[in-house]
Amino acid sequence: MIKMAPQEEPAPGNVKVTRWDWINLALDVLVTDGVESVRILPLGERLGVSRSSFYHYFNSRQDLLDRLLDHWRDTNTKAIVERASRPSETIVRGVMNVFECWADERLFDPRFDFAVREWARRSPQVRGIIDAADEQRLGAIRDMYRRHGYSDEDAFIRARVLYYMQIGYYVLDLKEPLEARLSHLAAYLRSFTGLEPTEADVAHFSAFVGKSGKRSGTAG
Repeated sequence: MIKMAPQEEPAPGNVKVTRWDWINLALDVLVTDGVESVRILPLGERLGVSRSSFYHYFNSRQDLLDRLLDHWRDTNTKAIVERASRPSETIVRGVMNVFECWADERLFDPRFDFAVREWARRSPQVRGIIDAADEQRLGAIRDMYRRHGYSDEDAFIRARVLYYMQIGYYVLDLKEPLEARLSHLAAYLRSFTGLEPTEADVAHFSAFVGKSGKRSGTAG
């Protein structure tokens, strides 16, 4: 889970929990139990504080939910847009930049994304936010292809194939190990670019996966 990092803010006296404690617990509950379980009283009981602590930081439950959506946009969507917008010598390297989001859950948290999409089934407002984020993500990937000389239509379709494939991968909850997917990296890159990746390309991304695993404590 991509937690919200504490930021400086005025705090009265001896504060037992902070704004970030409320938000990060709400994030956990959203992902594990769904938005209907993100309720003030149960959250306060788990934190060991009263409702007055909540209202010191938030105007309402909706205020807290809005902060969760802001955090979702500032993490999952921002990561894809930033990686797709990075300068790259070739489209193969550009696609690999986007692949970093799928390889490192500190950049893109699929459980968080899925939880917000489930939330959108119950809320037209959140559905609109999801649609806007998907358009922003797709637009950034499409523009990446355009920068490397693909026609408008080709860039649009390739962006859709790349993005929808990955989102579908998460929705289907496939359990294929990252190592297995990595073994098909060259084929994926050929499929998404129409070009043959070099051995250096494959080695570069493999090194990124190794480093990200070590940083997160999931590998080697």
